Formats: sequence, C-alpha cells, structure tokens
Amino acid sequence: MAVLVTRPQPDCETTAEALRGRGFEVLLAPMLRFEPMAFTDDMEIDYGAVIATSANALRAIEPQLAASRLLELPLFAVGEHTAAAARKAGFHKVLSARGDAAGLRDLVLESVRARTLKNKALKKTAVLLYLAGADLARDLTGELGERGFSVVTQTTYRMIPVTSLPPEACDAFTANAVEAVLHYSRRSARAFMEAVRAGGVEISALAVPHCCISSAVAAVLRDAGATQLMVAVTPDENALFGSLTRALRPGLA
Repeated sequence: MAVLVTRPQPDCETTAEALRGRGFEVLLAPMLRFEPMAFTDDMEIDYGAVIATSANALRAIEPQLAASRLLELPLFAVGEHTAAAARKAGFHKVLSARGDAAGLRDLVLESVRARTLKNKALKKTAVLLYLAGADLARDLTGELGERGFSVVTQTTYRMIPVTSLPPEACDAFTANAVEAVLHYSRRSARAFMEAVRAGGVEISALAVPHCCISSAVAAVLRDAGATQLMVAVTPDENALFGSLTRALRPGLA
C-alpha cells in the first residue's frame, strides 16, 4: 500500500523522501507541470522589497538573479519552504510568514510598523516587487494596495495541469493499493479529479483518505464526492504529514 503524492516536480521528490523516512511507501503523480516565464527587472523602478508566495516563483528566475540588485532587498516569503528557495537564489535578508498569503501581508505591515528591517526604502510608500505565478488564489496586490503600498506584480511561472495519471498510479488504484492521497493546492486537486475520471479509477480514488493542506483544497475533493478528508492544522507540509498520520496511524497521532 502506498501514499500517492500529487505535488509538482521537483518538490514531490523531496516529499517522497520524507515520507519514506517515516516508513511509508510512495507513488508519485505530479498533477501540475512547472513552466518558467520571461522575467525583466525594470531598472527604472526603485523597489523597497520583494514578496513571494511560492518557491517556484524564485526557481523560475534564479538563473537571472546572479549579481542582481534585487538580492540586496529584503524578501518576504509566504513560508519557510519559499524562504529556503529565496536563500538558495541568493537573497541575503529573508523574512518568513506563517504559511499563507494573509500571514505574508501581515508580516510586511508589521515590519514597516516596527521598522525591524532598518531599511529606509521600506515604508508605506515603498514599491514592492511581487514575484508570482500566473494563477493567484488571493489578491495580495490589492490588499497591500489598500494599505498604502504600490505593488508591481511580475508573473515568473505558470503551472500546467497534467491530464492523466501515470500508469503505475492507475494500476495502484485499480488494485486498491493506494492507502491515501496528499493534496497541496486547489488546482492540483482539480487536475487530480479530472485525471482519475479520465483513467476510469474515480470510484477507487474517492474511496481512500485524502489529506489536504488547507480547507479550501479539501473543498475541491468534498465537492467531487470524497468522504475521508483530513485537513492540516496549519498550511505546511509537516502539518500535512500529521494529518496523514491521523488518517492511517491514529494510535501514533
């Protein structure tokens, strides 16, 4: 019996390694495909800070950041995973929020109020560079704009839905050899449902526990007919693993 991971590459490999370290067998079925987009740093804009809600936004432009002026700016990351990608890309001053866009917004506001960065460029009239994906679940630009910031959004990547499951994943559902599925986003959850329908394994797929990183992700599976839903207590992978343990090893939770 295996846990099916729907997270895109390359993060699914890291997730698989962590799960195997916890004693789980793993199957990979990335439901979104990462595609970088062209990025241009407008040198006429004097940015005060950078914000990022995804590690992929940084991976997409990492090759272009060598010796970039942006690396000297403070970067606000949505969570520690994104913060780690920012440090890897070369950012020197990285601040991490609690794992969601609302937390990121509040972190920016609190840093300005507390003047913790000691950066004269970062004030309420500062221009923020938002490194983003093509599909945004929240209007972070608008929320910060309402609080006095100018935000320039640069779309650095997009995620393309994958239309079919890998053959081994289809075979595992047919053989009732999948014990749970991990879901990381609403888009990947929707792609998963389309793929299991196309593969003729929807009934088997809906019969297993589905562990979701947020209640919004769980709603996609609930609307599709899933009844065994576990939601991470916080929107991060450690908490998601906790929901998996509660679903499959309740005595250890």
